[in-house]
Amino acid sequence: MSKLKVLVTRRWPAEVESRLAEQFDVTLNEGDAPMSQQALAAAMGEYDVLCPTVSDRIDADVINGGSRVQLIANYGVGFDHIDIAAAKAKGIAVTNTPGVLTDATADIALTLILMAARRAGEGERELRAGQWSGWRPTHLIGSALKGKVLGCVGLGRIGIATARRAHHGFGMKVAYYGRRPCDAAVGQELDAKFYPNLNDLLREADFVSLHVPGGADTANLIDADAIAAMKKGSYLINTARGGIVDHDALAAALKSGHLGGAGLDVYPAEPAVPEALLGIENVVLLPHLGSANAETRIAMGMCALANVAAYAKGEDVPNPVA
Repeated sequence: MSKLKVLVTRRWPAEVESRLAEQFDVTLNEGDAPMSQQALAAAMGEYDVLCPTVSDRIDADVINGGSRVQLIANYGVGFDHIDIAAAKAKGIAVTNTPGVLTDATADIALTLILMAARRAGEGERELRAGQWSGWRPTHLIGSALKGKVLGCVGLGRIGIATARRAHHGFGMKVAYYGRRPCDAAVGQELDAKFYPNLNDLLREADFVSLHVPGGADTANLIDADAIAAMKKGSYLINTARGGIVDHDALAAALKSGHLGGAGLDVYPAEPAVPEALLGIENVVLLPHLGSANAETRIAMGMCALANVAAYAKGEDVPNPVA
């Protein structure tokens, strides 16, 4: 029996690529440059399996570009870059890689909280520019974490992992907004306060950390009104999806001093970063590093591989999205 033809749209860790090549007829993107929409659409008629990443926009035009692909095995947990309805309409299965990047993303959320609170980005830029004049009592005064309220917007796997680090590691209080209260045992462990209304949470939190999926349901969830509801001097942290935040409103709140700072790892149109943020000192901007450690990136690839292998055997895929 011939091997499935698989297209991997970006370079994956070498260990995963070699495992894929052992089992399937794999085409790698050797140059690792983002593929054009035209190339992705053409691939739909040339391959059995498409393995995209968040940097690929798998919209209806791409999906309707050919009729051979039967599985889109996404490398990553988020899938708002894939038109799920269009895939369903063509009978194409879609999978993702949940769970394996929980800890790495929570680590980045804490990194952003610490960097924003302690003004680490500002300090490093000052030092590298040769402008540091030495220690002084009033230099780059930031915020402590102990006793402060971490408000999680969404308390799924990554939100819980972030809250655990903040509560047990730094003595922060935990509050959260969601569709329903979290598991009772988790709520008790974290002594977490549930807010069914988003603005009520925003008014109470010293640090707001976003942990909801992207897509139409959460687009501009943190808009100008939501930012205005946030406590004066508070901080906004986003490791979820860029489209959740109105970045012009965020920039205005940072410039005015309404917000003490922000930390972002994701943006609406990556790799572009909202222009309004680039000249602002009290925002930490990272290049989508949420899952960027070796162990996690390998685990993500192996998870995607498991989805492809199950499909090839005619078995139920482990991580179906559609």
